[in-house]
Amino acid sequence: MSNTTRQEPLPEPLPEGECILWQGAPGWAGLARGAFRIWHVAAYFGVLGLWRAVALLVDGAPLASAITTALWFVPLALACIGILLVLAWLSSRATTYTITSRRVILQIGVALPITMNIPFGKIGAAALRPYGDDTGDIPLTLVAGERMPYWALWPHARPWRFTQPEPMLRAIPDAAAVAGILADALAATGPSTRDSGVPASTTWAGAPEHAHQRLGS
Repeated sequence: MSNTTRQEPLPEPLPEGECILWQGAPGWAGLARGAFRIWHVAAYFGVLGLWRAVALLVDGAPLASAITTALWFVPLALACIGILLVLAWLSSRATTYTITSRRVILQIGVALPITMNIPFGKIGAAALRPYGDDTGDIPLTLVAGERMPYWALWPHARPWRFTQPEPMLRAIPDAAAVAGILADALAATGPSTRDSGVPASTTWAGAPEHAHQRLGS
Protein backbone atom coordinates (compact mmCIF):
# COMPACT_ATOMS: atom_id res chain seq x y z
CA MET A 1 0.00 0.00 0.00
CA SER A 2 1.25 3.46 -0.89
CA ASN A 3 0.22 6.24 1.50
CA THR A 4 1.19 9.78 0.64
CA THR A 5 -0.64 11.60 3.41
CA ARG A 6 -2.15 9.52 6.20
CA GLN A 7 -3.47 6.12 7.13
CA GLU A 8 -6.96 5.99 8.58
CA PRO A 9 -9.19 3.06 9.51
CA LEU A 10 -12.13 2.36 7.24
CA PRO A 11 -15.68 2.41 8.64
CA GLU A 12 -15.90 -1.36 8.28
CA PRO A 13 -13.49 -4.20 7.42
CA LEU A 14 -12.92 -4.94 3.77
CA PRO A 15 -14.32 -8.17 2.37
CA GLU A 16 -11.97 -11.09 1.97
CA GLY A 17 -9.79 -10.71 -1.09
CA GLU A 18 -10.03 -6.91 -1.20
CA CYS A 19 -7.00 -4.85 -0.18
CA ILE A 20 -6.02 -1.19 0.11
CA LEU A 21 -3.79 0.01 -2.72
CA TRP A 22 -3.51 3.66 -1.70
CA GLN A 23 -4.81 5.95 0.99
CA GLY A 24 -4.34 9.69 1.40
CA ALA A 25 -5.95 13.09 1.78
CA PRO A 26 -6.08 16.42 -0.05
CA GLY A 27 -3.59 19.11 0.81
CA TRP A 28 -5.28 22.04 2.56
CA ALA A 29 -3.45 24.61 0.42
CA GLY A 30 -4.61 22.90 -2.77
CA LEU A 31 -8.18 22.83 -1.47
CA ALA A 32 -7.97 26.52 -0.63
CA ARG A 33 -6.86 27.35 -4.17
CA GLY A 34 -8.97 24.92 -6.16
CA ALA A 35 -12.17 24.39 -4.19
CA PHE A 36 -12.50 27.51 -2.04
CA ARG A 37 -11.07 29.84 -4.71
CA ILE A 38 -9.18 32.15 -2.38
CA TRP A 39 -7.43 33.93 -5.25
CA HIS A 40 -10.78 34.62 -6.91
CA VAL A 41 -12.07 36.04 -3.63
CA ALA A 42 -8.97 38.23 -3.32
CA ALA A 43 -9.41 39.45 -6.89
CA TYR A 44 -13.09 40.18 -6.25
CA PHE A 45 -12.34 42.46 -3.31
CA GLY A 46 -9.51 44.05 -5.26
CA VAL A 47 -11.87 44.95 -8.07
CA LEU A 48 -14.40 46.32 -5.58
CA GLY A 49 -11.79 48.50 -3.93
CA LEU A 50 -10.48 49.77 -7.26
CA TRP A 51 -13.99 50.48 -8.53
CA ARG A 52 -14.83 52.43 -5.39
CA ALA A 53 -11.64 54.48 -5.61
CA VAL A 54 -12.20 55.31 -9.27
CA ALA A 55 -15.84 56.26 -8.59
CA LEU A 56 -14.74 58.68 -5.85
CA LEU A 57 -12.09 60.23 -8.07
CA VAL A 58 -14.62 60.73 -10.86
CA ASP A 59 -16.89 62.49 -8.35
CA GLY A 60 -14.05 64.83 -7.51
CA ALA A 61 -12.85 63.38 -4.21
CA PRO A 62 -9.18 63.88 -3.26
CA LEU A 63 -6.79 61.04 -4.14
CA ALA A 64 -5.95 60.41 -0.48
CA SER A 65 -9.63 60.06 0.39
CA ALA A 66 -10.24 57.65 -2.48
CA ILE A 67 -7.29 55.46 -1.46
CA THR A 68 -8.35 55.45 2.19
CA THR A 69 -11.87 54.38 1.27
CA ALA A 70 -10.59 51.63 -1.01
CA LEU A 71 -8.35 50.29 1.75
CA TRP A 72 -11.40 49.59 3.89
CA PHE A 73 -11.95 46.53 1.69
CA VAL A 74 -8.63 45.02 2.80
CA PRO A 75 -9.71 43.89 6.33
CA LEU A 76 -12.92 42.45 4.92
CA ALA A 77 -11.00 40.57 2.25
CA LEU A 78 -8.51 39.21 4.79
CA ALA A 79 -11.35 38.08 7.07
CA CYS A 80 -13.10 36.22 4.23
CA ILE A 81 -9.89 34.61 3.02
CA GLY A 82 -9.02 33.61 6.58
CA ILE A 83 -12.39 31.88 7.00
CA LEU A 84 -11.91 30.03 3.70
CA LEU A 85 -8.42 28.92 4.73
CA VAL A 86 -9.78 27.52 7.99
CA LEU A 87 -12.54 25.69 6.10
CA ALA A 88 -9.97 24.25 3.69
CA TRP A 89 -7.82 23.05 6.59
CA LEU A 90 -10.79 21.48 8.37
CA SER A 91 -11.93 19.80 5.16
CA SER A 92 -8.46 18.38 4.58
CA ARG A 93 -8.30 17.04 8.14
CA ALA A 94 -11.75 15.43 7.81
CA THR A 95 -11.07 13.74 4.45
CA THR A 96 -9.57 10.38 3.61
CA TYR A 97 -9.46 8.98 0.08
CA THR A 98 -8.94 5.24 -0.32
CA ILE A 99 -8.35 3.16 -3.44
CA THR A 100 -8.80 -0.57 -2.95
CA SER A 101 -8.54 -3.41 -5.40
CA ARG A 102 -12.31 -3.12 -6.05
CA ARG A 103 -13.49 0.43 -5.35
CA VAL A 104 -12.83 4.02 -4.40
CA ILE A 105 -13.89 5.12 -0.92
CA LEU A 106 -14.41 8.76 0.06
CA GLN A 107 -14.59 9.53 3.78
CA ILE A 108 -15.58 13.18 3.78
CA GLY A 109 -17.53 15.80 5.69
CA VAL A 110 -16.62 18.18 8.51
CA ALA A 111 -19.93 18.68 10.32
CA LEU A 112 -21.63 15.57 8.89
CA PRO A 113 -19.13 12.78 8.11
CA ILE A 114 -20.14 10.67 5.12
CA THR A 115 -18.60 7.56 3.60
CA MET A 116 -19.08 7.06 -0.13
CA ASN A 117 -18.32 3.74 -1.80
CA ILE A 118 -17.79 3.75 -5.56
CA PRO A 119 -17.24 0.24 -6.98
CA PHE A 120 -15.04 0.06 -10.05
CA GLY A 121 -18.04 -1.20 -12.00
CA LYS A 122 -19.68 2.20 -11.51
CA ILE A 123 -16.67 4.18 -12.79
CA GLY A 124 -16.88 4.89 -16.49
CA ALA A 125 -13.64 6.85 -16.71
CA ALA A 126 -10.99 8.45 -14.53
CA ALA A 127 -8.83 11.41 -15.51
CA LEU A 128 -5.92 13.42 -14.15
CA ARG A 129 -5.82 17.20 -13.86
CA PRO A 130 -2.23 18.07 -12.83
CA TYR A 131 -1.12 21.36 -11.32
CA GLY A 132 2.25 23.06 -11.65
CA ASP A 133 3.70 21.05 -8.76
CA ASP A 134 3.25 17.32 -8.18
CA THR A 135 -0.33 17.70 -6.95
CA GLY A 136 -3.48 17.29 -8.99
CA ASP A 137 -7.14 16.31 -9.13
CA ILE A 138 -8.57 12.96 -10.20
CA PRO A 139 -12.21 13.28 -11.37
CA LEU A 140 -14.29 10.12 -11.75
CA THR A 141 -16.98 9.85 -14.41
CA LEU A 142 -19.77 7.51 -13.34
CA VAL A 143 -21.56 5.15 -15.69
CA ALA A 144 -25.05 5.97 -16.90
CA GLY A 145 -27.67 5.54 -14.23
CA GLU A 146 -25.39 6.37 -11.31
CA ARG A 147 -25.73 9.85 -9.85
CA MET A 148 -24.18 11.29 -6.70
CA PRO A 149 -25.68 14.38 -5.01
CA TYR A 150 -23.49 17.42 -5.60
CA TRP A 151 -24.32 18.89 -2.18
CA ALA A 152 -22.99 15.78 -0.45
CA LEU A 153 -19.83 15.62 -2.56
CA TRP A 154 -18.68 19.24 -2.45
CA PRO A 155 -15.86 20.23 -2.27
CA HIS A 156 -14.87 16.78 -3.53
CA ALA A 157 -16.70 17.25 -6.83
CA ARG A 158 -15.64 18.36 -10.28
CA PRO A 159 -16.66 22.02 -10.74
CA TRP A 160 -19.74 22.91 -12.80
CA ARG A 161 -20.97 19.31 -13.16
CA PHE A 162 -24.35 19.86 -11.50
CA THR A 163 -26.66 17.68 -13.61
CA GLN A 164 -24.25 14.74 -13.59
CA PRO A 165 -21.90 15.34 -10.62
CA GLU A 166 -18.49 13.71 -10.74
CA PRO A 167 -16.70 12.78 -7.52
CA MET A 168 -13.13 14.03 -7.50
CA LEU A 169 -10.05 13.30 -5.45
CA ARG A 170 -8.81 16.85 -4.94
CA ALA A 171 -5.34 18.28 -4.43
CA ILE A 172 -3.69 14.86 -4.20
CA PRO A 173 0.07 14.80 -3.53
CA ASP A 174 2.01 12.86 -6.17
CA ALA A 175 -1.15 12.82 -8.25
CA ALA A 176 0.38 11.15 -11.30
CA ALA A 177 1.45 8.14 -9.25
CA VAL A 178 -1.98 7.89 -7.60
CA ALA A 179 -3.71 8.12 -10.98
CA GLY A 180 -1.45 5.32 -12.17
CA ILE A 181 -2.45 3.15 -9.21
CA LEU A 182 -6.13 3.71 -9.98
CA ALA A 183 -5.65 3.11 -13.71
CA ASP A 184 -3.82 -0.17 -13.06
CA ALA A 185 -6.51 -1.29 -10.62
CA LEU A 186 -9.28 -0.51 -13.12
CA ALA A 187 -7.38 -2.29 -15.89
CA ALA A 188 -6.73 -5.31 -13.67
CA THR A 189 -10.43 -5.82 -13.00
CA GLY A 190 -11.56 -5.06 -16.54
CA PRO A 191 -15.11 -4.19 -17.62
CA SER A 192 -16.12 -7.85 -17.83
CA THR A 193 -14.92 -8.80 -14.34
CA ARG A 194 -15.98 -5.75 -12.32
CA ASP A 195 -18.74 -6.31 -9.81
CA SER A 196 -21.16 -3.93 -11.51
CA GLY A 197 -24.07 -5.41 -9.59
CA VAL A 198 -22.98 -3.57 -6.44
CA PRO A 199 -24.41 -0.04 -6.46
CA ALA A 200 -22.52 3.04 -5.40
CA SER A 201 -23.62 3.94 -1.89
CA THR A 202 -23.27 6.48 0.88
CA THR A 203 -23.43 6.10 4.64
CA TRP A 204 -23.88 8.92 7.14
CA ALA A 205 -21.95 8.72 10.40
CA GLY A 206 -24.09 7.34 13.19
CA ALA A 207 -26.45 5.51 10.83
CA PRO A 208 -27.14 1.81 11.42
CA GLU A 209 -24.70 -0.52 9.74
CA HIS A 210 -27.35 -1.66 7.23
CA ALA A 211 -28.45 1.87 6.36
CA HIS A 212 -26.60 2.22 3.07
CA GLN A 213 -28.36 4.27 0.43
CA ARG A 214 -27.87 4.18 -3.28
CA LEU A 215 -26.43 7.50 -4.32
CA GLY A 216 -28.87 9.74 -6.07
CA SER A 217 -31.91 7.90 -4.71
